Amino acid sequence: MSLFDLASKEKEVARLDQLSLEEGFWSDQKKAQYTIRNRNALKDIIDSYELLHEELVGLNESADVLKEDFDQELMELTEEEYKEIETKFDDFEMKVLLSHEYDNSNAILEIHPGAGGTESCDWASMLYRMYTRYAEKHGFKVSVLDYLPGEEAGIKSVTMLVEGEKAYGYLKSEKGVHRLVRISPFDAGARRHTSFASLDVMPQFNEEIEIEIKPDDLIIETKRASGAGGQHINKTDSAIRMVHKPTGIVATCQSGRSQIQNREEALRILKSRLYQREIEEQEKKIAELKGVQLANEWGSQIRNYVMHPYSLVKDVRTGYETSQVQNVLDGDLDDFIFAYLKSQIQ
Repeated sequence: MSLFDLASKEKEVARLDQLSLEEGFWSDQKKAQYTIRNRNALKDIIDSYELLHEELVGLNESADVLKEDFDQELMELTEEEYKEIETKFDDFEMKVLLSHEYDNSNAILEIHPGAGGTESCDWASMLYRMYTRYAEKHGFKVSVLDYLPGEEAGIKSVTMLVEGEKAYGYLKSEKGVHRLVRISPFDAGARRHTSFASLDVMPQFNEEIEIEIKPDDLIIETKRASGAGGQHINKTDSAIRMVHKPTGIVATCQSGRSQIQNREEALRILKSRLYQREIEEQEKKIAELKGVQLANEWGSQIRNYVMHPYSLVKDVRTGYETSQVQNVLDGDLDDFIFAYLKSQIQ
């Protein structure tokens, strides 16, 4: 699957330009703005490519001059230019890797511990902290939408909204099962334990996209909010649990100050789940047409975090690894994310 096809991107920009000139284009403001944003994102990639190409041509010309007549000053300037182009190429590569229409969305993350009681609940809370720290490092805003604490320690589940440019594009690679191996702080015998926790990632539903949900297809329940979700967690019976009967998809929210706010947010989460389902179905169909086996289906183990008898974090999909376990748990995930995104170029 080629992520960069200049001709098709130029053709799509031309199509969107023509579409924007049609009568009635601005009658639907949300749809029009969505179209313009997609057009501008594609044009930005094309412009970046053309600029990078021009600079590479100039670099090759300098190299040819040096072959004919070596000059130390020109050599130093060429080396500096090469380093600058290398940095620009990395930026361009990331733009291409995150060029899907939904990559620019905010992200909704859900963390659930696997079997293992307190140990797995504690591991889930460690992952919650890791992604919160990652978001903070990148200037993203984090809001807790739903929080269920563990009985003794950690969390049974947490749903969080990460808001920022291309938040979903970056975090989508983290979806899957995460495995921890360590000496358990809850084991009086100081034995080694293996824990699992799953992370689900979906793009926040965009109001510019139409997803229809019939009122009769919903079961809506109220419950008492609980947990360490912060001062805005309302302790009254305002938390909402929403079930979509046709799919069985469930959405909960307790972060709002009122039942109405939680109901609206739960509906957005539900639409986000349905949106994610459509995306996965589209990707599966494309993969089948291209004969590609998708490796990151829900439930698959993606990464091992080993703290004993040695220190190592290894992504099983890409092979990327580091011995700096604490740095990773403190939110240093960029190298893992970039390695995964690059692995999707086939």
